[in-house]
Amino acid sequence: MNSISRRAFIKKSMAGTAGALLSTHAFGNFSSILGANETINVAIAGFRSHGRSHINAYKNMPGVRIAALCDVDKEVLDRGVASLAKDNIKPKAYRDIRKLLEDKDVDAISVVTPNHWHALATVWACQAGKDVCVEKPVSHCIWEGRKMVEAAQKYNRIVQADLDMRSDESRHKAVAYIHEGNLGKILKVRITNYKRRRSIGKVHGVQAVPDNINYNLWLGRAPMEPLMRQNLHYDWHWQWATGNGEIGNNGPHQLDYVRWILGKNTLPKTVMSYGGRYGYLDDGETPNTQVAVYDYDGIPVIYESRGLAENKFTEIMSDFVGYTATGKKVVHPYKSESPNMNVIVFCENGYLYNTTVYDNDGKEVKRFESESETGPQAHFINAVRSRKKQDLRTNIEEGHLSTSLCHMGNISYSLGSHLSPNQIRERLGDDRLAMQAFERFQEHLAANEVNIWKQPVMMGPVLQYDSTNEQFIGEFSEEANYYLKDTYRAPFVIPEKV
Repeated sequence: MNSISRRAFIKKSMAGTAGALLSTHAFGNFSSILGANETINVAIAGFRSHGRSHINAYKNMPGVRIAALCDVDKEVLDRGVASLAKDNIKPKAYRDIRKLLEDKDVDAISVVTPNHWHALATVWACQAGKDVCVEKPVSHCIWEGRKMVEAAQKYNRIVQADLDMRSDESRHKAVAYIHEGNLGKILKVRITNYKRRRSIGKVHGVQAVPDNINYNLWLGRAPMEPLMRQNLHYDWHWQWATGNGEIGNNGPHQLDYVRWILGKNTLPKTVMSYGGRYGYLDDGETPNTQVAVYDYDGIPVIYESRGLAENKFTEIMSDFVGYTATGKKVVHPYKSESPNMNVIVFCENGYLYNTTVYDNDGKEVKRFESESETGPQAHFINAVRSRKKQDLRTNIEEGHLSTSLCHMGNISYSLGSHLSPNQIRERLGDDRLAMQAFERFQEHLAANEVNIWKQPVMMGPVLQYDSTNEQFIGEFSEEANYYLKDTYRAPFVIPEKV
């Protein structure tokens, strides 16, 4: 969103989008109640990358048949069909998801497309009488998420948000341990999302779209604009029209775990975010280094994302450093190039580091482990068969709320202005935890030889949020509320009334 001026974005948002909306009954409702022993026919939309994990989960699942594959990339589609043929699985092949949703043989669909397609595909699938397993982030903006919830309710569909942490039995034990009061009152929560992200390159003109890709379908509801990056695939994560940055990429998993631990079915009262894209100059628009600070009814939640390594001379990711309720400094070393991604919950009597409990001196007290492993797709199929939404580990309402946390952070960031370190400290005032987060941010960038005096930080305002009405309120609310809903390119439009 920072690739265009705030004024231009708001003007574009206010203009809305024209064009005919697809009828809410465009596909017809072909769904029927499945018996306990009937085969469930599933389709997978989008499988160049993560979608393959959905294929692998379904193809060995009893009582499930992969009935169709859908991808706008003909080479990916052909490879997928050929690969399944080796296992004597013969799915139908579609490039246009609308054609797939007309298929009466398909009962359920996994949506593993780029982010900007998640909500529209889910709403259309619900209208077509299909159950849906949708990948993270479930939406590209907050408004979309609510439309997904409404569609699931209206058409009585089973819709799962594929946020994997609730499928981990060890996390259920950890959450129960905290909810039972074993660590006392929760004081603060920190999230580390330290994952190396490299430059996506810099182009100086329009790039050719490969002939095997239907670019109109790939863009869908996004603006019909020329390709202005080296790689069409994956790097869309780092451009606002199609992606949501790192906080929207992995943040939904972690923030969902936090909301679960806190027992909150609402969104935070406030959010503030700052960061930037550091270490290289490329065509990416989203920050690769970002901090978002939330106030959850007096409990501060601090999300920290780092796309650079521990320092300029290594590929090792950063350690975790924090302070317990008694002021004890604790360090969890991390000597790996793999992502260091954890949720740390500090309480009165100790803290939870991912799924391990420590006392206030940093001594391990208890470690939770899983005796068995059931993936999110298996939970989805169980719910499709039972028709009980409580059989879902993460229903679409939960997914919408957790994803909205990510959008809130991005909205604050996108309303920001470039500030010097002194200006940031002045804004943070006597907020000790927020100041510590900024010091960590500055030290990390300095270790990567990034001088934020010369490359100022984009710092957004503190935004107040009314969770009941899903609107920002107070100062900057008018600007912030324009970011609640995207614009849509006909005919790829989510209607106001789904």
